[in-house]
Amino acid sequence: MKRRDFIKQGLVAGATLAFTAKQLSGVENASWPFDRLTDDSGNFIQLPLPYKEDFLEPVMDAETVHLHYTFHHGGAVKSANQDLKMIREALQKNETSALDVWTKKLAYHFSSHVLHTIFWTNLTKKKTQPKGSLLKKIETDFGSLDKLLLLLSSVAKSIEGNGWGILGFQPYSNSLTVLQCENHERLTQWGVIPILVIDVWEHAYYLKYRNQRDRFVDSVLSIINWENVESRYYSASKIGK
Repeated sequence: MKRRDFIKQGLVAGATLAFTAKQLSGVENASWPFDRLTDDSGNFIQLPLPYKEDFLEPVMDAETVHLHYTFHHGGAVKSANQDLKMIREALQKNETSALDVWTKKLAYHFSSHVLHTIFWTNLTKKKTQPKGSLLKKIETDFGSLDKLLLLLSSVAKSIEGNGWGILGFQPYSNSLTVLQCENHERLTQWGVIPILVIDVWEHAYYLKYRNQRDRFVDSVLSIINWENVESRYYSASKIGK
């Protein structure tokens, strides 16, 4: 796929990346396309979690997963649909004054939907390690896996307020990059495709870890599903080739 086709299709903004259950090993109930963010009518949808709510314990407790998935991720999906509805209505009525508000809201809510969808599949109880082409790319771009983890951990822990630590693939430079994303949509790079994300909004950890974000980030890094990250990297690295 050429870069112009990539931009045209809007893959970063949420096009479907479907993988087989084998590629998703370490994630339960993984026979569905885990990045399907819209239905056939273009409305945003939230797919079921790829595991039971208590699957990630003790690192992530069932109550936090339930609240996080149902009300925070689910709320973003509902709000994104409302934003899209309001944009369409404003266009139909030629009410341009409202477009600024609703396009900003859509960027916020839809970015939340994209990142949460990736987040759930990035986690597993099965011990995994990056290998193959992903590990080689990590070593090329960061020096070693330990250096990448140090960078990603530091970025995630030091976000001011709420946000995400993100490892992404940048097709324009054919490189892996680490982003410190504020909220869901700020401080991003155009073109970057997230392959590993760490949610450091307080709702992701406060029930269990209280104000100890550092401990939460370290715990999350111990349950990363590197097979899932590898699948995402493999798909993203084909763009532009």
